[in-house]
Amino acid sequence: MAAEDRIGVVVLGAGVAGLAAALELERAGHEVLLADANPQVGGVMNTESLRGYRIERGPSTFQWKSAMVEFLASVGLDTLPLAAQPESRSRFLVRDGRLVPIPTSVSASVRSPLLSSSAKKRLLAEPFVRKGDGAGETVAEFIERRLGPEVVSGLVGPFLTGVYAGDERQLGAEAVFPALVELERSHGAISRGALWNAIRGRLGAGRRGPRTRPGSWSAPEGLGQLAEALAARLRRPARLGSRAVALHRQGSSWVTEFDGGDGPARVESDAVVLATPAFAAADLLETIDAEVGQALRGIRYEPIVAVGVGIPDAAVRQPIEGFGFLVPREEKLDLLGCLFMSRLFPGRAPEGRELLQCMLGGSRWRDAVDHPDDLLRKRLWADLDRTLGLLGEPETLSFQRWPRAVPQPGVDHVHRIAEIRRRLAGQSGIVLAGGYLDGVAVADALASGLMAARTIAATVSTQVG
Repeated sequence: MAAEDRIGVVVLGAGVAGLAAALELERAGHEVLLADANPQVGGVMNTESLRGYRIERGPSTFQWKSAMVEFLASVGLDTLPLAAQPESRSRFLVRDGRLVPIPTSVSASVRSPLLSSSAKKRLLAEPFVRKGDGAGETVAEFIERRLGPEVVSGLVGPFLTGVYAGDERQLGAEAVFPALVELERSHGAISRGALWNAIRGRLGAGRRGPRTRPGSWSAPEGLGQLAEALAARLRRPARLGSRAVALHRQGSSWVTEFDGGDGPARVESDAVVLATPAFAAADLLETIDAEVGQALRGIRYEPIVAVGVGIPDAAVRQPIEGFGFLVPREEKLDLLGCLFMSRLFPGRAPEGRELLQCMLGGSRWRDAVDHPDDLLRKRLWADLDRTLGLLGEPETLSFQRWPRAVPQPGVDHVHRIAEIRRRLAGQSGIVLAGGYLDGVAVADALASGLMAARTIAATVSTQVG
């Protein structure tokens, strides 16, 4: 490209959303420039090999949802994902310093020590609870109204800690559990709606497109390998180490101005996909639409410190088995949870050792990212000793600080995103993608990239034949 050049579509952000958007646009015949300020593709999907361990610096697994199944097949990568070992179905919560299995069904919940007998009776009474409106409620309000307060504190709260590192008293029910809110809205009760959907699913079996593949997944060499494999399928290599610093309209084109990286400082295009975090999109859009910029800036992110920990496989009193554990707020630990990565996928730790991916920070300890490694290590060791029973000194492998790690969709989030999209529809050629829009999971971010690409493809003519 020349010092100033033109291309069909610019995609900003080479995380999974941007990679999916760029590949889908190329498949539709568009000439695409994918750019990112980071020196590597993948965004938060970044895997490091260190002293015989394979450590995830961001997300550790993904769910293979239907859009992802179809997309990976379309780019020839449907054989790359690796399913977690069967023992990953066993997951645990900490209760009074012990690891207790998480129930995986209503019948298991009835037998679980995680809920009292009164809480179990309340859970079974859900079909008879009066219909409400989850659209205006927090997760805590919605779940407590439908299923009771113990389900909030004992099950849902810890689950959201693992997904959002957030607070169920602030997260919005309609954004976090849209399917459950819709079941109540359309059937009056979650359980009745779920039963009807199960019956309808059986009646419609064999007439569906690509289906979700259950369980947890990664790639043989980690999620970084998946990102690199996607990038390798681009016709034009991603422009890395190049930060977009300004975006503005020039006639019928959009002009993106860059700082750093190989390539032109200004690129004209017919369209731009902003596959960046909300705050980065706000920086570029606030001069185009101040209300959009303000709305994007209002999406809060929680911080996380991801700590890779290696231990000898007999160096704890509690057996290392299953997916890992989460810590309810009531346990008053700094630790949010740990994944037992060496139990999920082969090749994640040297022979005779285990790899734990531990999480600190979130809404419970927001300034954890500002503390030195020694303090984090001391407090983590104390929590691991309480939960697992340390019999020796663990090995600290890495500290990865994410000051703004996970977006926190509040009660107004669905309305906020709808309004942002409505306003941007008047700015022809600007589309958003990313995990803050409709779901924070890897598969949700990927689906947002596909949606953005298809929106562009439906309105912008191709530049290559």
